[in-house]
Amino acid sequence: MNISYLSCIKTIVMFYLSHIILVRSTCLFADCKNFLQNSLILMGEIGGNDYNHPIIAGKTIDEIKSYVPLIIDTIASAIYELIDLGAQTLVVPGNLPIGCSSAYLTVYYGSDKVELDNATGCLIELNKFAEYHNTMLQIALNQIRELHPNVNVIYADYYNAAMQFYRSPQDYGFTNGALTACCGGGGPYNYNLLVACADPSSTNCDHPETYANWDGLHLTEAAYHVLYKSLFQGTYTTPRFNTLCPTSNVQVGEASSLIIASS
Repeated sequence: MNISYLSCIKTIVMFYLSHIILVRSTCLFADCKNFLQNSLILMGEIGGNDYNHPIIAGKTIDEIKSYVPLIIDTIASAIYELIDLGAQTLVVPGNLPIGCSSAYLTVYYGSDKVELDNATGCLIELNKFAEYHNTMLQIALNQIRELHPNVNVIYADYYNAAMQFYRSPQDYGFTNGALTACCGGGGPYNYNLLVACADPSSTNCDHPETYANWDGLHLTEAAYHVLYKSLFQGTYTTPRFNTLCPTSNVQVGEASSLIIASS
């Protein structure tokens, strides 16, 4: 692993540990355990930027794969810490199909080293990498469930939930497609690394609800709404969310929650 990048990940881990220390100190003065027991905790999704930066920097997939164990261990450590503090219900997202990102499609545009999926137009190798990360994450989550059978550790399948609209964007109202950014700096996917969204020279679409991608790396509100419904009202979590709360139809903002921000 690249030494400078390893140092970056360690910095992120230290930031996380300092956050846990802050939470622990707060618990000395409040009923933290009761709060966490009655909270829905969303873990991340952690790992996004840990892969974004080296991919854009031109690192090979094999090199980036070497980062996965440390990232998975960091996610697992965070979960164990929160369980120790009293957490009972945690939602742990997997990675999105990053091969469908406008940013990466632009980075690899015209390259003869990559292959596009004929059905979606996404980068096959990057999507396989995302699936690899998700497989390793689910193995770790199964180990946590074995050690803590009374804790609800829910895997959120962001990958397959998102693939619904990448395979059939028109079915979800994305009439301008799922691969082109709404806001960006032009080019085949309206993404330019040197022209950020909201830059005076960037272009902004009039109807963002007809796009799945917002600025190259992030989804639009409409796309996130599809993910929300698929996860909390659909079948894209393990175990199913509605089997844990069979009498509750969770609405946004309804439950108290603690969010561990993505890295």
